[in-house]
Amino acid sequence: MKALLFLLLFSALVGHAQQRQQVKGNPVHQLRIYEIFEHNKDAFHQRFNDHAQRIMKQYDFHIIAMWETNTNGKLAFVYLLEWPDVQVLQASWDKFMADEEWARIKQETSRLHGQLVGEIQDIRMAAVPYSPLMNFKEIMDTARDK
Repeated sequence: MKALLFLLLFSALVGHAQQRQQVKGNPVHQLRIYEIFEHNKDAFHQRFNDHAQRIMKQYDFHIIAMWETNTNGKLAFVYLLEWPDVQVLQASWDKFMADEEWARIKQETSRLHGQLVGEIQDIRMAAVPYSPLMNFKEIMDTARDK
């Protein structure tokens, strides 16, 4: 199972590295884990797919990959973002959370479908110098420069 998760994450990073502009220095990765509920998960996915992603793009969110997981009977939506630094991360989230359209959409979907998200975990990560990701980044940067 861990090997499959690593393979999925690695594949997402490869595809992302080939598409994104070069980020100077070491980017910050953000792992977001949302508790979601079986009875209205389709409404959650529709809202995230149709609205959240679109609005997030306006504020320079770079979503690398998204997953749904069910661990010990707890359903969750997990996604990984990449940011050039913590300041951009915070400024972008502040703008997104203050977005009037997003506030209206959340209010409408909650009225129609009930609470779509329970507990939210926000994990900010910076790669350590000996991370395979750092070696991968160097390889991709070298290939891009040729």
